[in-house]
Amino acid sequence: MARDAKVHSHKREQWSGQAGFILAAIGSAVGLGNIWRFPGVAYENGGGAFLLPYLVALITAGIPILFVDYALGHRFRGSPPAVFRRIRKRAEMLGWFQVAICFVIILYYAVIIAWAGSYAVFSLTTAWGDDAAGFFVGEFIKLPENPDLQFSVVSSVALPLVAVWAVTIVILALGVQRGLEKANLFFIPLLAVLFTALVVRSLFLDGAIDGLNAFFTPNWGALADPGVWLAAYAQIFFSLSIAFGIMLTYSSYLKKKSNLTGTGLVVAFSNSSFEILAGIGVFSALGFMAQAQGVAVGELENITGVMLSFVTFPTLVASMPGGPIFGFLFFASLTVAGLTSLLSLLQVVSGAFQDKFGFSARRSAITIGVVAAVLSFTFFARPDGLHTLDVVDKWTNEVGIVGSAIVMLVLLLSLGQLRTLSQHINAHSSFTVGRIWTVLVGVVVPAVLLWMFISGVINLLSEPYEGYPNWYNNLFGWGSIALMLVLAGTFSLIRWRRPIDEFTPEPTLPGEKIYARAGGAHRGKDES
Repeated sequence: MARDAKVHSHKREQWSGQAGFILAAIGSAVGLGNIWRFPGVAYENGGGAFLLPYLVALITAGIPILFVDYALGHRFRGSPPAVFRRIRKRAEMLGWFQVAICFVIILYYAVIIAWAGSYAVFSLTTAWGDDAAGFFVGEFIKLPENPDLQFSVVSSVALPLVAVWAVTIVILALGVQRGLEKANLFFIPLLAVLFTALVVRSLFLDGAIDGLNAFFTPNWGALADPGVWLAAYAQIFFSLSIAFGIMLTYSSYLKKKSNLTGTGLVVAFSNSSFEILAGIGVFSALGFMAQAQGVAVGELENITGVMLSFVTFPTLVASMPGGPIFGFLFFASLTVAGLTSLLSLLQVVSGAFQDKFGFSARRSAITIGVVAAVLSFTFFARPDGLHTLDVVDKWTNEVGIVGSAIVMLVLLLSLGQLRTLSQHINAHSSFTVGRIWTVLVGVVVPAVLLWMFISGVINLLSEPYEGYPNWYNNLFGWGSIALMLVLAGTFSLIRWRRPIDEFTPEPTLPGEKIYARAGGAHRGKDES
């Protein structure tokens, strides 16, 4: 006989309002990749013409999956393991796999933030002198020429890393409103001011127009290349922080009657606007650098990724008027953008432990923070840390995140959850979704992601990534995926300390009454 479900006895934290949620979600979406990845990806895939597939990918994949994350977290009121268990008991492992993805990313993301914070200080005196590459690789991170397994800690990386972990643990321990929300209320406006100042300064550099022409001049022929469209979907997918637990967790702290689509559109377009702004700033600066060297912008090396930030830009800072100020603005922006994203990743793991084990925000932050910090020092603050980071990041993004998204969407489609989620989205939103949204997230996006996944795995198996030895790619690449699966399976088997199965999602369909049962909930018609 159906019975009335008991509401989860634990009072879940909430954002103070939608503004706090929006700032936190923007902080998560806007990260290091927006600044150092998008400009290079756009330039290499058609320049100005790339904006067309980028916009198509945003509308057909980015925003629809963002709505899926929002609906899941808001309807089922939990972290990924709690949400997927409430949908289907055996699906809990998918939730823990998403948590494991976030945990692995945390380990190396903190190290990059430590680098950026150090370089903000270095910029004031241009500590790298005339050899930015030698300083970064040789003096700062002490990178060996060939990958090895030395486990000594590089002190110049370890000291700022301590500061990064101290800040993030304190903020996370304060909880959602007093910690995350207030931190983003400070960091996001600060990031906007710093980066706007950086872009304005870049626009007035000699040669800035050449850089902008290189960035925006369209190569329409590139649109016929399927790889360009794949690059656009990959950029949108990774930059919005979707399908691996972040937006799902953040939306679970929203109040019951919240405008999901309105906030989603604000977050999505804010993220994309920042990426385009980053492209303008970066390529204006590269235009100056190209003019100073007497070469075309296209002949410059290291225009994306870690080397853009820590070799190309320091070289630029050393040669431009007012370079120390420009360098400080750039690396301060990197640091702030990285911190807001790191906080969101940590909250996914923290939220999962609070849900399953009944930890307080403080206990969860300290437990997870200390363990993550030790592992971060062990694997990424050693001399070979950059090589390890490169490999782990590649496999995590192209195998872990994409694979997680495919399984999630197929699961929701097979269980008939998409209609229920669309009804939930539309209940209090200013912009409603319909059949087109269902087709996109149920058919189009999984097909594109499957293409990305197969292409990525084939490339990783066909030749050694970046020329690293096979044993190195296997150990840190496939090994990181194996670790995620082991963690997911292990935590799925542990007994819940809270009555996870006695939860009733808020009804969203006319006359809908939902009964709780072990491993999820089923719907019925209210016959009263």
